[in-house]
Amino acid sequence: QVPLVESGGGSVQSGGSLRLSCAASGLTYAIYCMAWFRQAPGKGHERVARIDLIGSATYADSVKGRFTCSRDNAKTTLYLQMNTLKPEDTARYYCAADRFCNNDYDYVGQGTQVTVSS
Repeated sequence: QVPLVESGGGSVQSGGSLRLSCAASGLTYAIYCMAWFRQAPGKGHERVARIDLIGSATYADSVKGRFTCSRDNAKTTLYLQMNTLKPEDTARYYCAADRFCNNDYDYVGQGTQVTVSS
C-alpha cells in the first residue's frame, strides 16, 4: 500500500487557484524530504517543488512566484497552494517522499489531476 495519497485536484479556469494535499501514513513523515512532481500528457516528469525537513522549499522556474509548498508534520501532510493557474499547468500531480534528502524518492503517490482551461 502506497503511504502517500494526494487530493485537491480538479478543473479550474485560467487565473484560478487550487490547493493540493498529500496525506502520508505508515512512515515517519518528519524525517522525509518531500516533493511535488507533475506530468502533462506526452511530456516527462517535472519536479515542481521540493521541501526539506525544516520546511524550506525550492521551486521550478515555471511555477516560482505562483506556487507555494508547505508541510505540516503534526498532520503528516504536504500541501501545494497553486495560484494564478495557467493552461500549461494542466497535468497529473504527484507527491513523493525522499528518506535521505538526496533526490532519490522512496515513495510516490497515485497522483491527482489538475486541468486548467483558458
